[in-house]
Amino acid sequence: MTVLFRDQVKAALEVMLFVASEPLTVQTLARIAEVEPADAEELLQELAAEYAGRPGGLKLAEVAGTWQMCTRSEYAPYVERLYRQRGSTGLSQAGVETLAIIAYRQPITRAEIEMIRGVKVDSPINTLLERNLIEEKGRREGPGRAVLYGTTLEFLKYFGLKDISQLPSLEEFLVEGIEPE
Repeated sequence: MTVLFRDQVKAALEVMLFVASEPLTVQTLARIAEVEPADAEELLQELAAEYAGRPGGLKLAEVAGTWQMCTRSEYAPYVERLYRQRGSTGLSQAGVETLAIIAYRQPITRAEIEMIRGVKVDSPINTLLERNLIEEKGRREGPGRAVLYGTTLEFLKYFGLKDISQLPSLEEFLVEGIEPE
C-alpha cells in the first residue's frame, strides 16, 4: 500500500466506524474499503493507537472480534446526561448483582444464581434478558433441563470488553479480612 493510499484507507475506516450504529468486523471493513483483511487490521490497530495517544473523548475499541468508535469511559457521565430519560434509572442493585454472578459463573442456571444470592431472581433475569445483556446459552443435562444463562455481545459492548476474559479478577473485589467461600 502506498503512503497516500494507506492514509486514505485509514480515513475511510475511521469514517465507517464513526457512522456505523453497530460494531463492524475487519472482514466487512476490508471488503468495503477494498483492501485485504490483514491490511485493514493493521490500519485499525494504528488508528486505535493514534486515538489512545491523544487527548479527546473518543477511542477505537475492539469488542468481541469487531471494531467500533466509542466514547472514553471518563466522559460517560456527560453522555448519560445528554440521553437520560425521565424515570430511567439503569439497573437495580439486584440486577447488577445478578449480572455479575452470570458474568463470572457462566453458564449458570437460575437456581444456582438464587442459591448464591439467597433470593428469587425472576425479575432481575427478565430485566437483563429484555436489555439483551444476558441470553439463554442452552440447557443443563439432567432432570428439568434447566436453562443456562450467559452474557451477550451487548454486555461486552456496554462494558467495553474485547471478550469475557477482560473482566476484572474477583480478587480485586474482595474486602480485606473477608475470605471467599
